[in-house]
Amino acid sequence: MAIDMTQLNWLSARQAAQGIRDGLFSSEDLVQACIKQIEAREAEVQAWAYFDPDHALAQARRADEWRAAGKPLGSLHGVPVGIKDIIDTGDMPTEDGTPLHAGRMPWHDAKVVELLRAAGAVIMGKTVTTELATYAPGKTRNPHNPEHTPGGSSSGSAAAVAAGMVPLALGTQTNGSTIRPAAFCGVFGFKPTRGLISCQGILRQSEHLDQPGCFARSVADIALLGEVLATYDADAPGMQPRARLPLLQVCEAAPPMPPKLALIKTPWWLEQDADAREGFGELVEHLGEQVGEFVLPESAAKALDWHKTVMEADLAANYATEYARGADQLSATLREQLERGRATTAVDYLQALARIPVVTEGLDEVFDRYDAILTPAVPGAAPHGLDATGSPLFCTLWTFCGMPAISLPLLQAGNGLPVGVQLVGRVGDDARLLRTARWLVETLG
Repeated sequence: MAIDMTQLNWLSARQAAQGIRDGLFSSEDLVQACIKQIEAREAEVQAWAYFDPDHALAQARRADEWRAAGKPLGSLHGVPVGIKDIIDTGDMPTEDGTPLHAGRMPWHDAKVVELLRAAGAVIMGKTVTTELATYAPGKTRNPHNPEHTPGGSSSGSAAAVAAGMVPLALGTQTNGSTIRPAAFCGVFGFKPTRGLISCQGILRQSEHLDQPGCFARSVADIALLGEVLATYDADAPGMQPRARLPLLQVCEAAPPMPPKLALIKTPWWLEQDADAREGFGELVEHLGEQVGEFVLPESAAKALDWHKTVMEADLAANYATEYARGADQLSATLREQLERGRATTAVDYLQALARIPVVTEGLDEVFDRYDAILTPAVPGAAPHGLDATGSPLFCTLWTFCGMPAISLPLLQAGNGLPVGVQLVGRVGDDARLLRTARWLVETLG
């Protein structure tokens, strides 16, 4: 393939890895192109919490020396990846978006970072997160219009991929923190089945809800990154030993028959902007017989309330030190969350936790008839202003159940900003969800 060396930063992760493997360009060439893009756009986008170009280049040169020595190459050899600044890195600060953790230097990499390094990736830097990965925004702006939010809490990761600064980035999701910024920034965002990817070394909000997430510019790149990360970690609570999932192989395979999608109009359906609802309706109409409507089970009606109960009680427990030592340095919104969590009774908390398997089982019958659930990712385009990160309303139910979900940049609002469409799969059926997502993107052109 012909290579424009000035545009290497816009290559997909697969193209980048293959080009390095074939000797068409070096990891240093690729990282230099990404550095130039960061220098060109960072003042406007502000995606990075920590970025040292010399350290990134040193990693790239080591990757090139490794290849030149004829050593075996991992699937992401020489490819730069952005890391959300709540994910520990042993060679860079991890400050969690709060002055209370300023200057924090972890001793070790998080498991996901360890796996990326083993696959040959270049850890480009730390991307901006909201305050302790909750609702108070960081400095990042939407690359498509800096007057609009990029979403949160994985703000910097989504914006960095959208702005051409890196082909891949890691985020997390406890409510809507991967799907929402992906939808607002116009990139692919994937939240896997809870427990598929290790949370070891990642800031803990809620052990019952936390899930790492992936950002990329194609479904295949999501599958490639997910395959690297979906590795059993004996030190991670809740993970079960399993064979490695062939996410990329399944993703690229042709479906045995055209997938059927279940349209579920949740109780908050009318919270969509009129513009987004019209666009989503046109999408459904275009897909025709491939979409069937499915009524949300009654068991899921109060899922948002149960999610809030679990999340806020867990936040109160996990951020007890921050609240005790520096409540005055926390945002008002986070203090309110922690105070509600501290007031939650054990009965209410345990009853809400007990609803997770019940709601998930109630939704499982969808997948006896359909390959995936089709639903909005967000209420509409990224809202104007930088004081909030937008509503996670269309993500909460699926996060509560630990179901895999992916945001696809398929729609555009009247103001030109992207709007994501969400597909949700059966728990554990991540590979088929990615295959269905790739089919939908190709079907819609």
